[in-house]
Amino acid sequence: MSQQDQRVAVITGATSGIGLAAARLLASQNHKVFIGARNADNVAATVKELQNEGLDVDGTTLDVRSADSVHAFVQAAVDRFGTIDVLVNNAGRSGGGVTADIDDELWHDVIDTNLNSVFRMTREVLNTGGMRHKNRGRIINIASTAGKQGVVLGAPYSASKHGVVGFTKALGNELAPTGITVNAVCPGYVETPMAQRVRQGYASAYDTSEDAILQKFQSKIPLGRYSTPEEVAGLVGYLASDTAASITSQALNVCGGLGNF
Repeated sequence: MSQQDQRVAVITGATSGIGLAAARLLASQNHKVFIGARNADNVAATVKELQNEGLDVDGTTLDVRSADSVHAFVQAAVDRFGTIDVLVNNAGRSGGGVTADIDDELWHDVIDTNLNSVFRMTREVLNTGGMRHKNRGRIINIASTAGKQGVVLGAPYSASKHGVVGFTKALGNELAPTGITVNAVCPGYVETPMAQRVRQGYASAYDTSEDAILQKFQSKIPLGRYSTPEEVAGLVGYLASDTAASITSQALNVCGGLGNF
């Protein structure tokens, strides 16, 4: 692709983990990549790091829970790089505990951060981002294997990710005639900062060590190890490509065999 043909990708929650790996990969695949996250310093540092690698990346702050922030972010991306070809809805949070003890605030924040944000960002990219007026587009939602099966002590998280999978399937079928594909990537256990926080939470809930939790989780994975952010990003990169044009309304696992459905 020539410079003129470069496609524009926006990625939420892109300063660490899967989001950062996806930003690096899409930029190396000749996308202009605009990233967002809540912490301005982290965004600036990540943009600088990727630019220093010779990649065409910029970004600004984004709180996916705020409609105003989402609008400003997408407008900034369009102003910087042009109309949007690829949206990666990656921003998310963990959250759970004994369900009877979960307060409204935690429940609503997990649903807002993980599910409502996907609707907000997608609607904004289709409209302000100009994607609905193209005959090609890629919407890639980072869900979870917890979007297909229940996770003990993870009811809010599991509910939110099931919602992302349902939204993906419905919108994928709706947009199929337009040439825009919509898919969910469902990571299992991936070694990221969030995974570390999750292990801390379970260690506390079960009054054991983080290392014991890690070994327990690894023993559940047929491959015997966590996936890497780069392995998850590899599927994002494929779904963003022209070759993946006939894949839509799917929820695809990257999980070391943890979920085989």
